[in-house]
Amino acid sequence: MNNLHYKSLLEIGRLIQSGDITSVAVTEALLARIDTLDSDLHSYFYVMRDSALKQAAEADAEIASGKQRGPLHGVPIALKDLIWTKDAPTSHGMIIHKDHYPAEDSTVVDRFRAAGAVILGKLTQTESAFADHHPEITRPNNPWGSALWTGVSSSGSGVATAAGLCYGSIGTDTGGSIRFPSNANGLTGIKPTWGRVTRHGACELAASLDHIGPMARSAADAAAMLQAIAGRDDKDHTSSSEPVPDYLALMTRGISKMRIGVDKAWALEKVDAETRAALEAALATLIALGATPVDITLPDTEQAAAEWSALCAVETALAHEATYPAQKDQYGPGLSGLLDLGHQVTALEYQRLLLNRAALRGDISALFTHVDLILAPATAYAGLTWDTMTRFGTDQALFNGVLRYTSAFDASGHPTITLPCGMTATGAPIGFQLVAAHFDETAMIQAAWAFQQVTEWHKKHPAL
Repeated sequence: MNNLHYKSLLEIGRLIQSGDITSVAVTEALLARIDTLDSDLHSYFYVMRDSALKQAAEADAEIASGKQRGPLHGVPIALKDLIWTKDAPTSHGMIIHKDHYPAEDSTVVDRFRAAGAVILGKLTQTESAFADHHPEITRPNNPWGSALWTGVSSSGSGVATAAGLCYGSIGTDTGGSIRFPSNANGLTGIKPTWGRVTRHGACELAASLDHIGPMARSAADAAAMLQAIAGRDDKDHTSSSEPVPDYLALMTRGISKMRIGVDKAWALEKVDAETRAALEAALATLIALGATPVDITLPDTEQAAAEWSALCAVETALAHEATYPAQKDQYGPGLSGLLDLGHQVTALEYQRLLLNRAALRGDISALFTHVDLILAPATAYAGLTWDTMTRFGTDQALFNGVLRYTSAFDASGHPTITLPCGMTATGAPIGFQLVAAHFDETAMIQAAWAFQQVTEWHKKHPAL
């Protein structure tokens, strides 16, 4: 089949589950593609070749016997390298853990196995899921152009999914790490409500900010993945008991009565020209589909972005207490700087941050008494490059423009979906976000699905 690797997750799933093609054949095709392309893309930290082929053969046998596990049955996916796998190393992007084999699989892995998914391997990420790759680890290359930023920290997840090296992947998001790589690689990524997906068996960056979610090539594909992993887990006491809707069944209802909040000064006037044009076109499409725009005013997300660093730093320092600063020489400079900041924040300063965070959460939640969704950029700048991002820590305008649209929704725990809505003049993807009320992932999936029925941006692929 032509472009087998670029078929949607749900489409390849239907072909496998109908017997038109085998999971083994699809898995072998993707493994061969990884062998051919990933020496340049560097998206995989560890390829689980033998176990993937075994899982694929088991899926084929089950399907042949009449057993159907759902839309992921037999479909090859991949995991960010902070998700525990007992049969493959989980390094968390850290040299100090490069040979670490966890004693058990994470709950997310258990749930994917129960859904019949085939796990191809572990994907490269930044060190401890913060901003920089460890100096001894080769960073991934964006398949749309090697000079382009991949987005972090789920860099390998974005690259592998966009390049057709898996049909979907898992990312995590503490300050924007599902949304940045989804935006940069032309993908659809879901950051669920905090607590919607269990974090048991996922290495921490900052526990109360970390979100686990899917990255795929369409809203429907991402919804199918979220369906498989969402829900209460007794191994994670912070996971939510909120019922999990049937996302695939509900996403096709249309958006004729949906109210979309737009803070024009925040979303449209603080971004570059190409981003603004793409967002205005996306909003016009949503309105044409029946949605109603509503003027709103967001709380100060630049303050939230500034305070995010210290909040994250304190929690990261606790997560690394056993090895930092005792083994500081094994850490890269970016992560070391964050940990040092975490050790410097006083109790009084931290309490002030917590109070501000609670106010932010309340102010954002209050907006959803008037609207169903909030329209937001993914970043203020289209086509970010690695060269530009070397200034991220020192250029305040760049820092604000990247983090003001993402970190606030990690601090508040609200769910978002990021999806493509345009391309720059030089061929880099442009995306946008839809933000929903707590545990209303259905609304944002519904709107994203409707948008993707009348647009083609999610069907564009790098020429690989």
